[in-house]
Amino acid sequence: MSATVQQWLGMTREQLDELYRRAEPGTIPHGDTRGTAIITGSAFARAFAAFARLFVWQGKVFDMFAEDGSAGVLINKVTPLSLSFVVAKVYRAPSWMDGKETIVIDYSRTSFFFRAVRDEIREVEPGVYLGKVWLGKTRVLDFALESFSQPSSSG
Repeated sequence: MSATVQQWLGMTREQLDELYRRAEPGTIPHGDTRGTAIITGSAFARAFAAFARLFVWQGKVFDMFAEDGSAGVLINKVTPLSLSFVVAKVYRAPSWMDGKETIVIDYSRTSFFFRAVRDEIREVEPGVYLGKVWLGKTRVLDFALESFSQPSSSG
């Protein structure tokens, strides 16, 4: 876990929200990412993050199918074996938090059990994303994604 994500584990929800609002969407991740669930306002944030990574959710694997990298799909890595399932569409759209552009992870048309879930991410620093999880229109959780490799840029 990067020093940046470790710092986020000690922040309040308001501080994370402000960080998210200031960030640009950045580039959509490509390939494998490491995930960290963030429960704010708790002395157990680090323990929860470690438990969640070990037993529940390890991150996401992005596969971009648009040539310009603007859309694609992803699969979540879950369980202690990092099994891949729970597919989502990935694209850019306005954030439900502030109306500015964000990277949306949309389960509404790809997952029966998670169809009410929407994730949003913004790239706070190269390869490090701060995410918000929505259940319906209620925000329920923050998370971090760290890219294992950066796509090569051209031009």
